[in-house]
Amino acid sequence: MSKRKEPEQPQNGRGQDDGEGSDDEDFDMLDVEFEWFDPLPEIDFHGIKTLLQQLFDVDAHMLDLSAVTNLILEQPLLGSTVKVDGKETDAYAFLSVINLHEHLEKPFIQTLVQYLRGKANSNPALASLAELLSQSPIPAIGLVLTERLINVPAETVPPMYTMLMEEIQWALEEKEPYQFSHYLILSKTYTEVASALDEEDDRPKKKKKTASRELETMYFHPEDEVLQRHALCYGGYNYSTPQDEGASDSRRAFQELGIKPQSYAILIEASKFEGAIKEVAEYVQAPT
Repeated sequence: MSKRKEPEQPQNGRGQDDGEGSDDEDFDMLDVEFEWFDPLPEIDFHGIKTLLQQLFDVDAHMLDLSAVTNLILEQPLLGSTVKVDGKETDAYAFLSVINLHEHLEKPFIQTLVQYLRGKANSNPALASLAELLSQSPIPAIGLVLTERLINVPAETVPPMYTMLMEEIQWALEEKEPYQFSHYLILSKTYTEVASALDEEDDRPKKKKKTASRELETMYFHPEDEVLQRHALCYGGYNYSTPQDEGASDSRRAFQELGIKPQSYAILIEASKFEGAIKEVAEYVQAPT
């Protein structure tokens, strides 16, 4: 299989400023042109590994993400990166897929599967995933790894998924091992939590949104809400690495509430994956 992926039509990302800014703050217009490329082994190791560390958060040290990154880069005609200043710069986003069954003999994949199996067992909502990961051998699950920098818009995502489906089809025509039974997408959510700093402060207290310390679950990746509609199962799980009491406050970013992140898994049967991707494209392109 051989191909060179040409960049897609650049996607503009703009800060909003109609010249009538709000009374409180003014925003400068910012135009960003995004381009899509194949992963490049000689360029993308650092950028993809950094995004994987962001994805696995405080548990990143438990996994050999250097080895995972190298495996992604060993299949450069499968998956995409998103960049803004040409192919020789670091990725702002990436998406790839790994066949867990095909690479299970690799120690770092065994560690990753063991980690995911333990997390699936911790949440009854992920019982179907736990059962699959407990089979011997495990089925041909396509582990979808994708992450982007915090301000990269969701509009960059559908082209990566669309190209992935095309690339998998081309790979199958070349008899390569990408016939999956399921796709497992790893992601992150967060919960807004009342700040411990505010609770200890003697200043007048602001009105709380709810009496509960933890509020509703929010999505770092808004497309996850669409993907889970097609899922066999989905759900979140806590990190294994303990976090300091003030960790959520360190993520406040000038908000009243702190942020507590959590890992999230979405398992989709292969027969439903293409439909899920089409709905994601419709969702992110719909007018707001």
